[in-house]
Amino acid sequence: MAEFVDGFESLAKLGPCISIFGSARTQPGQEYYELSVEIAQRLAEEGFGIISGGGPGVMEAANKGAQLGGGKSVGLNIELPFEQHANPYVDRDANLNFDYFFVRKVMFTKYSQGFVMMPGGFGTMDEFFEVATLIQTGKMSAVPLILVGSSYWSGLLDWMKETMLHQHGNISIHNLDLLKIADTAEEVADHVLRFYGQHSLQPNF
Repeated sequence: MAEFVDGFESLAKLGPCISIFGSARTQPGQEYYELSVEIAQRLAEEGFGIISGGGPGVMEAANKGAQLGGGKSVGLNIELPFEQHANPYVDRDANLNFDYFFVRKVMFTKYSQGFVMMPGGFGTMDEFFEVATLIQTGKMSAVPLILVGSSYWSGLLDWMKETMLHQHGNISIHNLDLLKIADTAEEVADHVLRFYGQHSLQPNF
């Protein structure tokens, strides 16, 4: 309960933000690290704050890009016995630490007006399907949900379409319309700006 209270108090007046998810193992200089920096910077230049998991890899790249673009740089860090530590690009007044994944995910989903999914592992998939499920079931208003790296995500998307949809009917065709694919920072920004050219932007003040 204390983590919920701290999170709500710290994030209540953030303004419009985009969450960027991805692997903690991605290293500076690698393709998706540098692309994450570029995407975050581009979105920050359009007036969006950036929320990441606060750790290394794609998370660090996202916060770095936020600072380069002059935007708010938020880190929702999780205490883990390995790999996770706060990165140096999170704003000092927006660095939160959590013991519980479920509390942390509430903060991501409550205070984000869009989600960018970079290549990642189990954690990234968990976050991706959490957001997709909330939108699918109407528990969250529809927001941009963008998968970056067509070569990385295409196999999963093909499986969803052929197996989940056509073979077993476990999803509806319009559920796949929630998902957008992008390979560049400009494509990500275009998806977000086009969406909010047609829908009102309602941050959680």
